[in-house]
Amino acid sequence: MKYLNICITIGLLSATPIFSKAQEVLTLEKTLEIAFLNSPQLTQSKLNLQQQQLNLKAQKASLKSQFALDVNPFNYSRRNIYDDYNSQWFASQTMSAGASLGILQPIKWTDGSIGLYNDFSWQNASNRTSGGKAISYNHNLSLRIEQPLFTYNRSKMQFRELELSLENAQLNFAIQQLALEKNVTTTFYSVYQSQKDLQIAQDEFENQRKNAEIITRKAEAGLIPLEELYQAEVNLASARTALNNQQINLEDAKDRFKQLIGMPLTQDFLLLPNTTISPVCVDSDEAVKFGLEQRMEIRQQQISVERDLFNLVRAKSENEFKGNLSARIGIDALAGKINDMYQNPTDNEQISVNLSIPIFDWGAKKDRVKSTELSIEANRLNIEEEQKSIILDIRQICRRLPILLEQVDIQKQNIANAERTYNIQAEKYRNGELSGMELQQYQGQLTQAKQSYTNAIINYKLEVLNLKIQTLWDFENNCSYIHKKP
Repeated sequence: MKYLNICITIGLLSATPIFSKAQEVLTLEKTLEIAFLNSPQLTQSKLNLQQQQLNLKAQKASLKSQFALDVNPFNYSRRNIYDDYNSQWFASQTMSAGASLGILQPIKWTDGSIGLYNDFSWQNASNRTSGGKAISYNHNLSLRIEQPLFTYNRSKMQFRELELSLENAQLNFAIQQLALEKNVTTTFYSVYQSQKDLQIAQDEFENQRKNAEIITRKAEAGLIPLEELYQAEVNLASARTALNNQQINLEDAKDRFKQLIGMPLTQDFLLLPNTTISPVCVDSDEAVKFGLEQRMEIRQQQISVERDLFNLVRAKSENEFKGNLSARIGIDALAGKINDMYQNPTDNEQISVNLSIPIFDWGAKKDRVKSTELSIEANRLNIEEEQKSIILDIRQICRRLPILLEQVDIQKQNIANAERTYNIQAEKYRNGELSGMELQQYQGQLTQAKQSYTNAIINYKLEVLNLKIQTLWDFENNCSYIHKKP
């Protein structure tokens, strides 16, 4: 019979489980841990951070004493040389060996350097034409000083630039974490919303199934017209289609979510969010203060200004008046035999000052300096605009939070009203006092109320998260968000 087939179909559908696979239960905290571990953007930002740390570490090491040993174990040369004074050719043959040990200490505060060098060499030179032969040993110990004059300290500037690059990399890493947390949290609640929509569709299908069973029995007993039975079939089919659509939507949302956090696509999961609403009391002025003090974008703009100031120094140093001071003090020991080297050592000194005096550069330096000054001015304006945007965004959030909290309470009460109304109307429908079309409207109102309540909770949660991101202050736990990061 047709009625019997409907009942069998209803029974099979009601016995079919929606979640048939083994599922992993995911909270928001666990989801963020997975995302932080697997995110390619965050990994790339972390690699850049490690690179900047190594660059700064290498620069610190370069300012320590540098030891170098140069060894020339053997050198041989043979050539014919024309002697203009005697107007004849002679053959020269030379063999030599030597080594040099140097200790160089850069001076960070003056951008100069001081070095101690110990040179030792041996040479055997012979003249095959005259038969002359000379063997010599040479040992030279010298102290050398190099000091730039009338110019900026390049070592200190380079060191400071590397410090700023490291700080900027740290800021980028933290910003990537914030962006990922916001993206994951938003998607998490989006999947949860699909999950709740599926649950609502299941409840709606169950209500339609029960109503269809009652109408079927009444129709078989001839207590109601067949039109009511036909409407019950339509309502049940519509509920079944809505349930299937919600199942598909949920699976699609899960796949996108798994791709976002780096979870295997074959792994199934069930989200378990914390839907408890904890009202957040926020003072607008205090929130703005936190945002201006802690927002990393402002610090990044300040770093850009500092870098432009360094570029300004470089621009002003082009074709600049500058000099260099060189000094050398040493002891030189030279003898034909190694045992006689230190009998009569000689000391030697050398000092020189070199100056570079620019004359005319056709205005190139002036133009570069002006261009850099304009860049500094533009970055300072960006800081001011960034601060204004932060203030406006935080104020808007603080205004919306109380309204969103009220919406949660309103939608919760709306669900209670919609459930009472639906139960009353469903009883009328079973008694034949209400048509199937009218009952479907009340079912739609109940479904809409449940979805609105879920949306209200999600909107409030996301706005609290947005406030934390805008201010970098966790108002739920009353602590700085930056200090919580590793």
